[in-house]
Order: sequence, then structure tokens, then C-alpha cells
Amino acid sequence: MTRLGLKVLIEDNLELVKNKSIGLITNPTGIDEKLDSNISLLLKHPKIRLKAIFSPEHGLWGAAQDAVSISSSQHSSIPIFSLYGKTVKPTPEMLKGLDTLIFDIQDVGVRFYTYISTMALAMEVCAENGLEFIVLDRPNSIGGKMEGNVLDPQFSSFVGHLPILLRHGMTVGELAKLFNGHFGMGANLHVVAMKDWSRDMWFDETRLHWVMPSPNMPTLDTAMVYPGMCLFEGTNLSEGRGTTRPFEIIGAPYVDAHRLAETLNDLALPAVKFRPTYFIPVFSKHKDKSCGGVQIHVIERNAFAPLRTALYMIHTIKAIYPDDFQWLGKDRPFFDRLMGTDKVRIALTNNQPVDDIISSWQSEVAEFCDIREKYLLYK
Repeated sequence: MTRLGLKVLIEDNLELVKNKSIGLITNPTGIDEKLDSNISLLLKHPKIRLKAIFSPEHGLWGAAQDAVSISSSQHSSIPIFSLYGKTVKPTPEMLKGLDTLIFDIQDVGVRFYTYISTMALAMEVCAENGLEFIVLDRPNSIGGKMEGNVLDPQFSSFVGHLPILLRHGMTVGELAKLFNGHFGMGANLHVVAMKDWSRDMWFDETRLHWVMPSPNMPTLDTAMVYPGMCLFEGTNLSEGRGTTRPFEIIGAPYVDAHRLAETLNDLALPAVKFRPTYFIPVFSKHKDKSCGGVQIHVIERNAFAPLRTALYMIHTIKAIYPDDFQWLGKDRPFFDRLMGTDKVRIALTNNQPVDDIISSWQSEVAEFCDIREKYLLYK
């Protein structure tokens, strides 16, 4: 079983936090292999002083849907400061009286999953205010495979804070080292590494329990398709929110499910099969409307390329439904924020071949591989 940074800290590296005033950035995924929460473990430890809790998007208990602002609150006598409300980064007032800020959240492994933006912003604030920053490392849920482009800094946002690869293949601890070193944040950083984890492992191979990182990330199957299917958030198709299979089901009222499935299956994309389906979202896009679409069934996860698959899907849907398909957001399309560039949307709009689009960023992938190499903690 993989031994998490949380347990390595408490059992082997207590000197890092002993008798210090601690702030903890976490959510429901901050648990150990026995499902005991980091908050409980830190609170009951006689040599650890947990003084403040900070919550990211979706809140401390993971109950809020995406893009819902969250207010600060209280847990017992400890303040819970929201980092997804009036501010997305800790303020000096929130940090008052603290020596160290700890980040302990299970990430999914994709640039636009906002927890790594929260981590980066917290690192910046700690560097500015002289606090130590500790990352308790956790697995990359979808392993070490890389895919996609590097974000253009002109398109930096909370769904893409720094110019890294879309599917980066790194853990949060490795990313923190990259942010601090390559991007020069200058934080007093300590990464508590895991034991018995390797880059080729999927989350279910760690023998750890899956806890939903966010309300629409219910299973590892969701995370597997997420690097590509999240892009549908930037279109007028439902990405499956409001169903029991978010990101695995894609569709819209204007889609003929059987025609789309047949056309996509004729592409013979590797390691995936498209099943025609109809669904009615109970919230989000097309709420209470019957949608035709497909469910993405991954046949062999190590050969599946979610981003390439999603781009082929968008290319195909645009071709079948040119008068119905739309990008969302006129002034700054949300698709561009997710992709970290407008080049992909423009290329798809102009019906450029998907493989040409992917080829255009291969030099970025190679450069990122070289940059990340010295920050890796695991083989």
C-alpha cells in the first residue's frame, strides 16, 4: 500500500511541525489509509497546534458545486477560511499568528483542476509573508502519462495559473517543487514525499480509498476521461453534470445519439468505445431536457488518450451539427481558458485535422519533459 505524505509527516517527520502554529489547506480527500481525516489526526496530536483551516473550491466538506462561492466559517473553535469566495488566496490577516501552512489535498492530475492553482497562490503568499509551506504528497490519480499543450501565460486564470502541460503526470509535491524552482516563487518549501508510489500507478493500484475530490468526480473512471471531456464545459453540450456519470456522458438536445455514436466509432479511436445514450440532467446545462449523446467507455486505460479523443469528438459534432454547436463565452471563450490558448478553438473552428493540432504542440511537450525532470520525486 502507498504510504501518504500525511502519515510520513506524523510518523517520521514530526520535527517539521512540532510545536508550530499550523494552518491546513484541505478538503474531504485529506484522509489516511484508514479514512481518518488529517484534521482529526492533527488536532489530537499533542505536539501539533492546528490553528486554522483553509478550504478550496467546493468547500471543506466538498458539498458545493463548481463555481459556487463559499463563505468562511468555523470548525469547533478553529476558523475555516474560504479560498473560493471573496478571495482565492490567503490574506495576511488569515495567516496572522501562523508559522506554517500545510497543503494536503488529493489532486486529479490535470492543469485546470483548481486545487493546484490554490496551492500555487498559497505558496506565493507564504513567500511574501515569511511562512513555511509544507506539501503532504499524494498520488497523481491518473498516473504519469502526459498529454496536451503548455498554457500560454496570456490565458492564465484560476483554471490554469501557470504554464504547465494540460496533463502533466506529476504529483502535487512535484508541482510545488516545479513552481518554487522553475517559476521562482521563493517559498520556504518542504515536500513530504510518499512511500511505495511509482509514476505508472493508477489510483486503484495504491490500495488507498477513493474519496470524491469534488462533487462531479465520483470515481476513478471519471478522472480517467476528465483531461479531455472537461473541455465540453466550454461548449453548449452537456458534459454530464446533473447525471450520475459526469464527464463520461456527453450530449445535447440537438444530438441524435445513434448517429453520433456510429460516426465516432467509425473513427476507430484507440482504446475507447462510444455507446449511444439519452439522458436528462437534473441541474447544470440543459436541465430537465432530454439530451442525445454518448457514454465514453474506456476499453484499455493505458492506451486511452482522453484529450485526443475529446478533440475528435468536438471536431465530429461540429461537422454533423454546424448550426447547433456553439462555443460558450463571447469575449473570452471558456474553452480557451481550459486549453490555455485560443489556437485550438480557432483550428477546430477552421476544421483543421485534429492530428495536426496535436502535432503543433509536440515541441512544448518535449520542453516541459526536460523542465520537469529535476523536480520529480518518483520513478
